[in-house]
Amino acid sequence: MSGETAGTIDSWPRQFMLWAGRMGLARKLAVALTVVASASGIATYVALTGSTPFGPDPTTILILLNINLVLLLLLGAVVARRIVQVWAERRRGSAGSRLQIRLVVLFSLVAVTPAIIVAVFSVLFFNSGIESWFSERVRTALMESQAVAEAYLKEHQQVIKADALAMANDINRASASVVESQKRFSNLVSTQADLRALAEAVVFDGTGRVLARSRVSFLLEFDPVPSAALERAREGEVVLLINDDDDRVRALLRLDRFFDTYLYVGRFVESRVLNHMERTQRAVRQYNLLEKRRSGFQITFAMIFAVVALLLLLAAVWVGFMLANQLVKPISGLVAAAERVREGDLGARVAEGPADDELGTLSRAFNRMTSQLESQRREVVEANQQLDARRRFMEAVLSGVSAGVIGLDVDGRLNFPNRSASALLSTDLDKRVGTHIAEIVPEMSELLETARKRPSRLVESQIELVRRGVPRTLLVRIAVERDGKEIKGFVVTFDDITELLAAQRTATWTDVARRLAHEVKNPLTPIQLSAERLRRKYLCQITRDTETFDMCIDTIIRQADDIGGMIDEFSAFARMPAAVLRRMDLREILNRAVFLQQGANAEIEYVCD
Repeated sequence: MSGETAGTIDSWPRQFMLWAGRMGLARKLAVALTVVASASGIATYVALTGSTPFGPDPTTILILLNINLVLLLLLGAVVARRIVQVWAERRRGSAGSRLQIRLVVLFSLVAVTPAIIVAVFSVLFFNSGIESWFSERVRTALMESQAVAEAYLKEHQQVIKADALAMANDINRASASVVESQKRFSNLVSTQADLRALAEAVVFDGTGRVLARSRVSFLLEFDPVPSAALERAREGEVVLLINDDDDRVRALLRLDRFFDTYLYVGRFVESRVLNHMERTQRAVRQYNLLEKRRSGFQITFAMIFAVVALLLLLAAVWVGFMLANQLVKPISGLVAAAERVREGDLGARVAEGPADDELGTLSRAFNRMTSQLESQRREVVEANQQLDARRRFMEAVLSGVSAGVIGLDVDGRLNFPNRSASALLSTDLDKRVGTHIAEIVPEMSELLETARKRPSRLVESQIELVRRGVPRTLLVRIAVERDGKEIKGFVVTFDDITELLAAQRTATWTDVARRLAHEVKNPLTPIQLSAERLRRKYLCQITRDTETFDMCIDTIIRQADDIGGMIDEFSAFARMPAAVLRRMDLREILNRAVFLQQGANAEIEYVCD
């Protein structure tokens, strides 16, 4: 039983909310509050302007103000609820939410502007009435009286300041004659005080001990000097002292010819002037207090008009919401359809209204526009498909060629490399798209600048580069992509011609070797045969140093054989003969080498142990 009761209690608010939504209770409540708020605002204005038979009644105005505050809170809650709903719709991106806000702002401005103008003029009139209570002439008289009294007191301060300085100078000049005698010191102070009509004059040191004083000062009480004033006087300043409870003006300054010694003088001020100044200050304080209360009156009056203006503003906001909702509904479909088009759905269509309605004309124009956009998109898609197929074909062609191909923008930055370009440059160019060519291949920078200076010609040159320790020779061609006279980019093609150059060099050396072998090998055979004949014919006839003769003949024959072997190898591949390893006597090899050098350089003595 208790569970059923709890379920009934929980479902009651939900049922009430559903019933209120079906009945439009919130809308009706807002309309009622708007009407009542408008009536209350008008009644408040009538009461304030005194249009009632009995004139302005403070009690009536207070009651109306309280009613306005209650209505303001209720209407503010209703409007705030609607604003939150519109804000949530805008966060969700609902169609027409921004238009609602604009219309509400427009209605609010239209409604609140007259209210603000009326409130401003009412406040101005009220201030004018308040000003009549506080006459400007009274203010001027009070301020001038206070200024005259303060000027009189200030003049006394300046006079006593000058007298104190003059008296201090006289005492400083006579310091040598009075420092040893307190009596002479006091007589000097009394004389100086009498000459300047000072009521009191006292000389004391930093500890407060009186060193000298005038005769009149004995009849007056020596007021203690504030420590702050004493500190200022110690720094060399003439300090003026005024006591509100006394009718004297005093001055304090340091005596320079004495150690830590000060002169303290005073003069009476006319008591009537002081009394007048006190009364004037009291009147000014009372006047200022009334001025502060006047501001409170003005603020209260302004708040009443502000409450009325806010009521009218909230009422206008709610009316704006209602009218905006009615205006937004016909175009919500257009906004939603436009949002679908923005997302790419060009098949979106809206219901067309009457032929003589502007929204109907707009709907038909929108439908025609979406139909045209849909057909144009089909054509663009087909064209893009063809371009994409052509692009894939070109990429396949470029990836299959052995030459490197790279595309550069107008600034020389890489925007397209093929596979062969990465292989020839020994780097992954796909990861360096957007990098300047000078950072990737510095050797091409000079060619690129040449192509930029001569865009109408094809620039071609060979460059030498080393990548990963492997030297390569590249044949580079740079073509400029132009649109009229404006450079749009560069196309760089290059190929590895290292092996081609090597083959060309090999063929050249082969021809040179063949010709050289022919020219050198022809005389070798007669030389070798002649050496053998010399050995056979003269070896038996030589009786002394036959070993040297035999070694010379053997050297000629052996060197001729070696040169012949070298020529054979050189003529074959333009290279040195390959070494043939075999066991030899190192001493014999050394003796042969020394003998060969002795014959070529007889002036050098060779020693072999």
